[in-house]
Amino acid sequence: MLVVFTGCVIFLYLIDQIYAIISMIEKIAASAGVNMKYVETILKIIGIAYIAEFGAQLTKDAGQGAIASKIELGGKILILVMAVPILTVIIETILGMIPSMT
Repeated sequence: MLVVFTGCVIFLYLIDQIYAIISMIEKIAASAGVNMKYVETILKIIGIAYIAEFGAQLTKDAGQGAIASKIELGGKILILVMAVPILTVIIETILGMIPSMT
């Protein structure tokens, strides 16, 4: 319980800095003309990575290494699923830059 409490206190302490970073990223993306849907997806992916890592570390500390590896796997799969639309746009953009051979 002490590990969970300490982790939550550290997260709450850093939430203002996290908000400032997210705001800065959104401002840069808006000034660059990037679709905010993609920025939000990337921020969600980052959030999933941190939450999965935190959960895996908690379960490892509790002596449940097998469950920790399943949490990590689940996080990776969620990240992959959320990244598919972004990867699709990147591939379509690259294919659009290549001149057709016909």
